[in-house]
Amino acid sequence: MKVIEKLQHTFALSHEGAVDMAKACICVTITNIALMMPAGVLYLLIQDLLNHSLTKERIPFYAIASVVILCIIALTNFIQYNATFLSTYKESGVRRTSLAERLRKLPLSYFGKKNIADLTTTIMADCAQIETASSHWIPELIGALISTAIVGLSMFLFFDWRLALASFWVIPASFLLVWGSASYQKKAVKSNNKVKLELSDGIQECLETVRDLRANNAQDDYMKQLDKKIDHVEKQALFTELKLAVCVNSAAIVLKLGIATTALVGGALLANGSVDLLTFFMFLMLVSRLYDPMQITLQNFAAIIATTVQCERLDEVLSHEIQTGTEQMTNDGFDITFDHVSFAYNDDTAVLQDVSFTAKQGEVTALIGPSGGGKTTVSRLAARFWDVTGGRITLGGMDISKVDPETLFSAFSIVFQDVTLFNQSVMDNIRIGKKDATDEEVMAAAKLANCDAFVSRLPDGYNTLIGENGSELSGGERQRISIARAFLKDAPIILLDEASASLDVENETAIQTALSRLIRNKTVMVIAHRMRTVSGADKIVVLADGVVQESGKPSELMQKGGIFANMVRTQNESQNWVIG
Repeated sequence: MKVIEKLQHTFALSHEGAVDMAKACICVTITNIALMMPAGVLYLLIQDLLNHSLTKERIPFYAIASVVILCIIALTNFIQYNATFLSTYKESGVRRTSLAERLRKLPLSYFGKKNIADLTTTIMADCAQIETASSHWIPELIGALISTAIVGLSMFLFFDWRLALASFWVIPASFLLVWGSASYQKKAVKSNNKVKLELSDGIQECLETVRDLRANNAQDDYMKQLDKKIDHVEKQALFTELKLAVCVNSAAIVLKLGIATTALVGGALLANGSVDLLTFFMFLMLVSRLYDPMQITLQNFAAIIATTVQCERLDEVLSHEIQTGTEQMTNDGFDITFDHVSFAYNDDTAVLQDVSFTAKQGEVTALIGPSGGGKTTVSRLAARFWDVTGGRITLGGMDISKVDPETLFSAFSIVFQDVTLFNQSVMDNIRIGKKDATDEEVMAAAKLANCDAFVSRLPDGYNTLIGENGSELSGGERQRISIARAFLKDAPIILLDEASASLDVENETAIQTALSRLIRNKTVMVIAHRMRTVSGADKIVVLADGVVQESGKPSELMQKGGIFANMVRTQNESQNWVIG
């Protein structure tokens, strides 16, 4: 149904959630109509009193009618609560799960373009805002509009169309006024979100750089800048609320005009005998009962307009193209071949151009070159963190763009330059490489990565908690845990991105010795700046300005006297530098 699809897209709902919202709107409509039923009984009672027809036989009718209406109101409220709140909380869980699943399947290039604080806001704050809208505002608004339209049409057809027009014209007028200001409200909300995000970034940056700020006596200046951001958020919030208040209050004033027009038109009609006193009284009672809750509905309408900004942000994530592919690996071996590969993070920023080389199974292929040359990008493309914009990459003859990323990752063990650890034990952090590994397998991998020596000095050995992101360990110790994960996973392809950057010479030698045992019959791709790290590589690929400048064995490149030879010579000279 188009209505269900519209609800799905507009409010970032699942199909079941959209159906539940439609049911909730119907329940609210029925509840609102049930709440108007006492007015109908009161109308009949007053009519009997004016006509002197209230007899003893009629009194039980009103008593029974009152009890029945009370039961109907209680029942409809119970059904409405279940349909509105319980289904909303269920859908909220589905939404967060769907969002997590979507994020899991998005290409990593998406996260490179997005601000992490912005994504966190989408996952937490935006979902909470939509939850409030779904449980409190949207069903109430739609239910109120439908029930009001039903009552208005009934008054128009069965009582007096002139008084009906005088009473109900203000409702569409007030809603149109709020709707007309929708673009201004959205702009205000977007500006409010922007300054809040800037403040969140500032706070996070302060926490991450507090050591450097103190070391350079810059904390006072930084806090002054942070105070300005806080003031900006406060001013923007007041400005946004002011815009919302002007729109809603203006519409509320228009709404209240209905009382005046009902009284004037009804008084004129009563004076010339066109309507009776009871009908006039009923319309006055109706507008006094109708306009106050309708004013709350106007506030809900304005809030829903503001919430569409959050819905659009959430829908942007849920609608983003994901990486897909077969879950069956059809590769013949594990040679990685770059075939005229080009890549750009943005359409106008080329990072790689016509890159071609092969990293063979059983060999170590070292990627070297100046910073920004494209080394890390090449390694990420090999594991399909991103998809190439030109050419293709194959693994054992299999085009990796046709393989599901999670299936492809099973063939890779990756050690990043920036290590991420969790506030768990050493054992648990290493076991991330293979979730069903035994303690013996974990400790064996740790020994290969030269972790055993420092782990034995920890209070509880492998069961020692290492703090947030391994704060209780040194940089070299953190790096070795990351390398131990790669050993534990024991995948056929190993990507090392400056894996020995935080190690001293002794530990670097130990790691290289362990690697030499690990890489037998495996494909190894190493990114390094220190020539000592790649001296034993089978193949060197020199990347500069996104292009393969040189490629071959270390001895061959040294004879050519090109970029590689110059880098080796320069680093040898730097080793002789002393302070003095």
